[in-house]
Amino acid sequence: MPPHKAQKIDLNTEYPCPCGRRGRLVPIALTEAFGCNRCQQIFVVQDNGYAIEQLSTTYPYKRSWRWMGNKWSTANTGIGDSYFPVAVGIIVVLLIVWLPLALRSTASPNIILWTLLAVLLAVLPALMVWLAYRR
Repeated sequence: MPPHKAQKIDLNTEYPCPCGRRGRLVPIALTEAFGCNRCQQIFVVQDNGYAIEQLSTTYPYKRSWRWMGNKWSTANTGIGDSYFPVAVGIIVVLLIVWLPLALRSTASPNIILWTLLAVLLAVLPALMVWLAYRR
């Protein structure tokens, strides 16, 4: 049965590349880093040896992984580094602000305009999250 918690990364062992390109992470001599022999990415050991972080990245956020004994698992970098809490916060604020405004103006013919505006502003953060997390 595979272990469910992260294992400490051995600096003298080869690992499969977490990028999924069938490469091998080879230790770089005299450093706490690994280099992939296939995709040429460099990974630095972080979190007291329990995680690796991609050093050169084109993503707006840092990608990191934890070794689970037989495969890499993406490391949760914290609530501040994720777009999901921001999107949920925006949707909640919009519902608190726009819903009362739309319900208050039910007598006027602008209810459709208010409803469409509220839906559009609620869908916009979801679109931003989808664009940020797609590959």
